Amino acid sequence: MARVADGIRKQVYERARGQCEYCQTQQKLVVTMQIDHVIPLAAGGATAMDNLCLSCVNCNNSKRDFQFGIDPATGLDARLFHPRRQRWTSHFRWSDDGLRIIGLTATGRATVNRLKMNRTAMVVSRGEWVTMDKHPPAQ
Repeated sequence: MARVADGIRKQVYERARGQCEYCQTQQKLVVTMQIDHVIPLAAGGATAMDNLCLSCVNCNNSKRDFQFGIDPATGLDARLFHPRRQRWTSHFRWSDDGLRIIGLTATGRATVNRLKMNRTAMVVSRGEWVTMDKHPPAQ
């Protein structure tokens, strides 16, 4: 794991406005965030601003060094969402009740699946945040 310099780490946090760039969970609700190499170091990704994003622990641990996931709608491999090159709202939307992330594209569905964005614990937490009027986050 490459060490991310404090100055770059701070810039990544500020650019993400304190929320996971994959599942949009706000840092103030989950506390622990990590810096993710969108293109993993093992695949030649750099420790540079255009390859770094803020990620909650679950998304980062689930993504690991993967760049592809299975699109459950087709059963085929699809490239995972790239927060530096793609727009979140082009690939995802919130369910009407704000509890689940819906993948709109092969990339979105594969990312939701690979990163376990709708695991039970997260859906339950989102339900609590919705009742406190703290979720879903503004886009």
